[in-house]
Amino acid sequence: MPSNVIAFDIEVAGFAWEEVDEITRGYLVNRERDEEKRAAVPERTALYPGLGKVIAIGMWLVGDELDRGMILLEGAHHEEKVWEKVPSSKIFRGSEEQLLARFWELVGPSKRGLPRLVTFNGRGYDGPMLTIRSAQLGLKPSRSLMGNRYSIAEHCDLSDIFSFQGATRERYSLDYWCRRFDVESPKGSIDGSQVGRAYREGRIEDIGEYCLRDVRATAQLYQKLENTMIPLFQRS
Repeated sequence: MPSNVIAFDIEVAGFAWEEVDEITRGYLVNRERDEEKRAAVPERTALYPGLGKVIAIGMWLVGDELDRGMILLEGAHHEEKVWEKVPSSKIFRGSEEQLLARFWELVGPSKRGLPRLVTFNGRGYDGPMLTIRSAQLGLKPSRSLMGNRYSIAEHCDLSDIFSFQGATRERYSLDYWCRRFDVESPKGSIDGSQVGRAYREGRIEDIGEYCLRDVRATAQLYQKLENTMIPLFQRS
């Protein structure tokens, strides 16, 4: 699947609150001053580094001739095969360790060089989560997912593009920007806030479909910006 441009997105299932040690639970709750936020902490473990497992990694090759994707999805191991749920896609199933190992293989150096990665808020969430979780499991990343903070050569985070790398105060969702640029919205039967519940209900393929449609929309949005806004952020 190697390409010079690969969009990716992940889904994380947070650990059950009862599985988190008492000291960490107290620390996380006490960090929040707002009562409503304090009450929500037990349901938000997927947002805290090291307190969740990666259950899906969606990847999409960017380019008219390459337009195809793959979902790396938790489950009984099998190698890549066609996935009917999302057109032009394949599915790879395995343990969390197998998903992460396959991801690092796909985004690492190849004969075509190091691919540019495209995300939506990947610098703020996906990159750190993948790197930390891999380290917890004893896996060595094949590359840095962050790179230079203000360079998009190796990692182009579209959320950063739309915020002009932090110059604007407001940030908007992927769905919002897809609708502004006539890209099919990735909204489906579930959204990010429902992943934990869907996972507990055993709806892993629904999560995979959601993740892959999300990353496909990210790839299509990138193509809308590739020759318009993105060149403004290129460094000589």
